[in-house]
Amino acid sequence: MPDNFWHNIQTYKENLFRWNKTHNLTGARDEITLDHFLFDSIYPLSFIDIPKTLLDIGTGAGFPGLILAMALPDTEVTLAEPLAKRASFLQYIKATLSLDNLHVKRKRAEELEPNVYELITSRAVTDTTLLLKISQNLRDEDTKLLFYKGEKVFDEVDASLPHKVIITNNRHYLLIDKNLKD
Repeated sequence: MPDNFWHNIQTYKENLFRWNKTHNLTGARDEITLDHFLFDSIYPLSFIDIPKTLLDIGTGAGFPGLILAMALPDTEVTLAEPLAKRASFLQYIKATLSLDNLHVKRKRAEELEPNVYELITSRAVTDTTLLLKISQNLRDEDTKLLFYKGEKVFDEVDASLPHKVIITNNRHYLLIDKNLKD
């Protein structure tokens, strides 16, 4: 983690609580829930390779994409968030924290210019099949996909996909990577 990570997290939290009162950006309304969302966002750094480029589909109030951008200053992070109030908040945090590696796109992922990202993430947006369809113009065969899922992930994942599911107490991380062995 960069030296300023926890300072940036604190600034983010203060702003999120302030904005959330008016704009209803997230259901995380208390410190404990928010801390859980933050940990949930960065936990995959314990098992993934650090990408050069990352796209987060449907970032919402910043989970996991904005948090990963703070943790990975050498990774170019693009956040696709179609809702104006959330995209404005993300842009505000980018400016407040001088996150030069962060790009906020107020668009749905399928409206983005075709581009290949090394890692694509998404948390609580839609099912795996639709995420694969949405991201098809944003990846190639080397792109890794990391979807933050719940217990139903096993019902969503095609067994023919090279994948593994990493399970923590309340989260199932679905990693799709052609380099995974069965």
